[in-house]
Amino acid sequence: MSSPITVVSVNISEKKGTIKVPVAEIELNAQGVAGDAHSGNWHRQVSLLADESMQRFTHTAGRKINYGEFAENITTRGLELVNTHPLDRFTIGEVELEVTQIGKECHGTSCNIFKEVGNCVMPKEGIFARVLKYGRVKAGDTIIYTTKVYKVMIITLSDRASRGEYSDRSGPKIELELAAFCEKEGWKYATDMKLIADDAEALKTLLCEARDKQYDIVITTGGTGIGPRDITPDVVKPFLDKEIQGIMELIRFKYGSVKPNALLSRAIAGVMGTTLVYTLPGSVKAVDEYMTEIIPTLRHSIYMLHNLDAH
Repeated sequence: MSSPITVVSVNISEKKGTIKVPVAEIELNAQGVAGDAHSGNWHRQVSLLADESMQRFTHTAGRKINYGEFAENITTRGLELVNTHPLDRFTIGEVELEVTQIGKECHGTSCNIFKEVGNCVMPKEGIFARVLKYGRVKAGDTIIYTTKVYKVMIITLSDRASRGEYSDRSGPKIELELAAFCEKEGWKYATDMKLIADDAEALKTLLCEARDKQYDIVITTGGTGIGPRDITPDVVKPFLDKEIQGIMELIRFKYGSVKPNALLSRAIAGVMGTTLVYTLPGSVKAVDEYMTEIIPTLRHSIYMLHNLDAH
């Protein structure tokens, strides 16, 4: 059985540029840590550092490092915080925190530890979070860590495949590409595969489900052309709060300059609440081409939707 994750110290500094000092407890509110100089309406309301990171750095510093010296609000034990990801969550009693950033830019000569040792652990292994639920935190509290699981819905639209006349190949291709991306990022994910006919009402039902259940990504394949049964962009567009036009324009230009038929695709992309939506053509080759351009934008797009500063 693994050791529990706990709070070993809570720390505050009333002025910026000074180290934080341990206190009996801290109050977390909409601005972050009440009374702390770094609280505010931004994405780095609460700073956390693992005691494991501090102990490693102690050998470098050649002296005992006190809790709060790295300017962390919450010192933890039992989890390597540097291995967490943005949008993961911590529950501490009534308090709920959402990870927003891993590490930060080092302030160099304005950092007391850096001036003394020539190095600092916070920029590399410290993390930051924002407050979702308010309350008080003190040393000894237990932390429940929840990894963000990205929910993905892949919808294949094909009359013939839905009748069993041939196997769907484009949907599994999308799943394969997304799996490789998530594994590279270290993200957990859950994929929901759907196969329907080129039916507007069936597609509307799935889009409503994805919106209501707050899926992170929806990708359709099929129905983006100009044939009489190609209805995907027409159904999807009214669901979008914002269109992401540039990526589809790039794809049509890039591949259409070589294969003019690619210019006939009416594929669209956009945002439905906090869900990214992409409509892809129905061929495996087209899926590969589209995903090649979409994948590099996914991480930044998701973080933008959740108001994270990923620049």
